[in-house]
Amino acid sequence: MDDAQKKGTNILVEGANALMLDIDHGTYPFVTSSATGIGGVFTGLALSPFKIKEIIGVVKAYTTRVGGGPFPSEQLNEDGEKLQTMGREFGVTTGRRRRCGWLDLVVLKYSCAINHYTSLNLTKLDILDSFPSIKIAVAYKDTVSGDFLESFPADLDILERCEVVYEELKGWERSITGTKVYIDLPKEARAYVDFIEERVGVKVKYIGTGVEREAMIVR
Repeated sequence: MDDAQKKGTNILVEGANALMLDIDHGTYPFVTSSATGIGGVFTGLALSPFKIKEIIGVVKAYTTRVGGGPFPSEQLNEDGEKLQTMGREFGVTTGRRRRCGWLDLVVLKYSCAINHYTSLNLTKLDILDSFPSIKIAVAYKDTVSGDFLESFPADLDILERCEVVYEELKGWERSITGTKVYIDLPKEARAYVDFIEERVGVKVKYIGTGVEREAMIVR
């Protein structure tokens, strides 16, 4: 790896687990045994932090989780079932059904703060095609203190007593599968992407619109 870096070889590193499973920054004890964030790139591969050119955060257009652990925006209703079915959400290793819910910008902003993304890859936007309205979690409300939390709490006891604050956007209700040009998306789909960019402060450079490798918008 050191030789490759000295030669200027292009190196692409792909993470396997999301930040909330990170041993240090995740929702302990509901985590894996390793560093799943940007820190794992340096400790696991001995890459120089001075040679990193781009850090792409991969995030679904909705939120999922396998197994136990906190999941504030989880939808234990028809919407959650629909996301699970349409998105074919099963754990790759275990085959377990993934828990599904609306996109949680509190978690996404926390992930951005830890990993310092230069851009985002918003995947599976097409799974939202048939929803007449789409919710996005923008904050948590502590039901004890009444405080609104726009950042992810370090104390899981506080998280457990929080209610999710949502904003609701109009759905586009037509297929975007295979769309490759941003302006070809319905205005409601573009509004959804723009809303994420504005709230998170990181550009959505890539947008997945289907299962095919070519079903990708690059902005």
